[in-house]
Amino acid sequence: MERIHHSALHTEADDLTCLRIVLFVLQGGYIAHLFSGNVERVNEACAVGSHFILNNLFHFAFVMLFVRSLFGWAELFIILNFINLTSLYFRHPGYARFIHYPVVSGPLAWTFVAIYWNGAIMVPHPESLVARIFGNIFIWSILVYGLFYIIIYKDYTMGFNLSVLAAAIGVSQFLRQVIAFQWIFAFIIMAILFVATIVVAVPAGRNAKFATARDGDTERAPLLGEN
Repeated sequence: MERIHHSALHTEADDLTCLRIVLFVLQGGYIAHLFSGNVERVNEACAVGSHFILNNLFHFAFVMLFVRSLFGWAELFIILNFINLTSLYFRHPGYARFIHYPVVSGPLAWTFVAIYWNGAIMVPHPESLVARIFGNIFIWSILVYGLFYIIIYKDYTMGFNLSVLAAAIGVSQFLRQVIAFQWIFAFIIMAILFVATIVVAVPAGRNAKFATARDGDTERAPLLGEN
C-alpha cells in the first residue's frame, strides 16, 4: 500500500488501535479462563500460552520501535510475530471462541495488515509510479489471505477481522485522495470478505462449529460453539 498523508495515517492508525483495544479486552477474558475450575478449559488455554506471551512481547517491541520511527526494525518484529501467530493458527485451528478470536485469529489478521501498513511508511519515494502500482497490487493480498481461511478453515472470524481492516484502509485512502484506485479496491475487498464471512458464519452458527480440530488434538479442541 502506498504511503498515506499525515491525516489519513492517523485515521488508519486509530482504526487499527481500536481493533487492538477490542482484542486486549477479549484477551482479559482468555486470561480468566486460565483460572477456570474446568480442567479441560484450563488445558486449552494453557496450550496457546507460549504463543500468546510471545505475541505480546513482539507487539510491545513493535510499538516501541514504531513510535521512535525505527520502521525497519519494527517491520522485523512484526514479521517475526506473523510467523509466531501463523504457527499458532495451524497448530490450534479449532479451539473455542474465547481462545480463537482474541489469541489466534484477531492478532493474526491485525499483524498481517500491519506488515503492509508499517512497510508502506518505510518505503522510499512512496509517491512514485512504481510504489503506487505495487500498492494497488498488494492490497489484493488481503482478499486472497482472507478467502484462504474462510474457504479452507470456514473461519468467519478471520473474514470479519480482515473486512474491518480493509474498511479502515479504504477510509484512510479516501481521506488522502478521492480520485484514486486504492480506496475503491479496499472497499471492494471489504465487501467480498464481509459477504463471504456471512455465508460461512450463518451455517457455522447452526452447526456450532467452523473448523475441525486436527486428529490427535480432538480431546482438547472443542467446537467453536462450545463456550
